[in-house]
Amino acid sequence: MGQLCGLCRKKEEPIPDCSSVEPIEKGQINGKPNPNHPKKGSSIKVSPIKDKTAIKAIKDFLAGRPRDLCFFTLGINTAFRANELLSIKIYQVRRLRPGDDFELKLPKTKTYRRVTANRAVVNAIQNLLKSGHFEDEDWLFKSKTTNEPLKVSTVSKYVKNWCQKAGLAGNYASHSLRKTWGYWQRVGKDVPIPLLMVAFGHSNQSQTLQYLCIQSEEIAGIYMGLEL
Repeated sequence: MGQLCGLCRKKEEPIPDCSSVEPIEKGQINGKPNPNHPKKGSSIKVSPIKDKTAIKAIKDFLAGRPRDLCFFTLGINTAFRANELLSIKIYQVRRLRPGDDFELKLPKTKTYRRVTANRAVVNAIQNLLKSGHFEDEDWLFKSKTTNEPLKVSTVSKYVKNWCQKAGLAGNYASHSLRKTWGYWQRVGKDVPIPLLMVAFGHSNQSQTLQYLCIQSEEIAGIYMGLEL
């Protein structure tokens, strides 16, 4: 396991929230504001999928839905955010092969993020392309009712539903997929936090540990891994 140098932050550095996602709109009950609903503008926490059995269950559930399976697969195999994945057009990935690099312009920073496509990513894309006719300028993740790409809010509902069907407890949304990639890179492959920090575009290692929801697990591992 790599060094947890991200834990040695200055005291004045704020601890970033673990997995903040979409802003929450104020809920209503019978047309009236729900006093127990989180305030508008606050954020909720979502988790990565920490169970590989659940990942397989979701893939099996989506086997007959090429578009959704493709989104799920790309989400857990790249460092792209949901809105970045939804910006992909067919011409960008039609001829993608395992090991090829492809990059997307990031709406948030106007910079580019480059990833390397693994076999799972390429197979999911090709499976989707075989399911129908796609023009080069079509969106990869197009709505079934319009010619526009899916919305992040819609995808979040999908992810929540998939995770519920897989028997997962907790809160899940579109951001969970990206977190899942990072979580398993760290826990499953022992990828150093500094590399994941760069992949995610984070400003410090502490932010990455918090983002992946593994900081407490790694601290516990420090205590359990040594008996004097």
